[in-house]
This record gives sequence, C-alpha cells and structure tokens, in this order.
Amino acid sequence: MSIDNRLAEIGITLPEPAAPVAAYVPAVEVNGLLHISGQISFAEDGSLIKGRLGEDVDLDGGYQAARRCGIMLLAQMKAALGSLDRVERIVKLGVFVNSAGSFTDQPKVANGASELMQEVFGEAGRHARSAVGVPVLPLGVAVEVDAVVAVRR
Repeated sequence: MSIDNRLAEIGITLPEPAAPVAAYVPAVEVNGLLHISGQISFAEDGSLIKGRLGEDVDLDGGYQAARRCGIMLLAQMKAALGSLDRVERIVKLGVFVNSAGSFTDQPKVANGASELMQEVFGEAGRHARSAVGVPVLPLGVAVEVDAVVAVRR
C-alpha cells in the first residue's frame, strides 16, 4: 500500500508545507538522509497552537500539538521527495516542548509525533528521539519537531 493510501485510510490530509520564517530552507537531502527543519505546531485550520505546557496547555493539548508538527513534517517530506514512498525510515525526531519549569512530561508530549510516524510508516516509523523542555519557542508555539529521514534514491 502506498503511503498516500495509508494517509487516506487513517484520515490524514496533508496541509501545504509551511514556508520558512527566517533564513533557512525547510529540508536538505544529502547522502541518503533528509534533514527537515523544525516544524511548529499549526492547528488544522492553519492557526498556531500556542502556549506553555504546565501553564496554559495540558498534556493532551501538547500531544495533539506534537502530532500536528508530525503532520507538517510529512508535508515537508512529500514536498522535498515528491513521494512519501521514498521514505525508507524515520531515523530521529527532535522534539522541543514549550514548558513551565515544573513540567516534566516532555516524552509524553513527544509521543504525539512519534506515534504518528509509526502509524503512517509502520516499523520504518520507529526512530531515535530526543524530547526536551524549553522556556520559549518561535512565535510562542507549544511544540516544535525536527527530523532526520533515510530516503530511497
């Protein structure tokens, strides 16, 4: 089954890939790896998912924000590769969570993106990961996720 068919099966429609907000490119492919710049949390309607976990965003809201970052990662992959069928494996996700000092559930928030990759790519979606809390993210968003992806030539 193609990845596009898999996305349709699980009810995911990819948004237009977000344009960079500063001096960088969304993705760079080199030596069989696609490095995707950090994707911030956009809601389905295109608005930003803002806030700080442990203050004004709860755990489920953070999980959903990370999932939305993962959906934007998929959109960037498709734009860079032409087809998601070129994805050989998700190698690593880096998840940054806008966190209050007392919030310690960054790994549970990061699962929003991680579980999406496994849902879409199966075993090839299992990956290494970091999940860190930060005091602020660009534009005040709740979550940002970047990725390294092995690609078929």
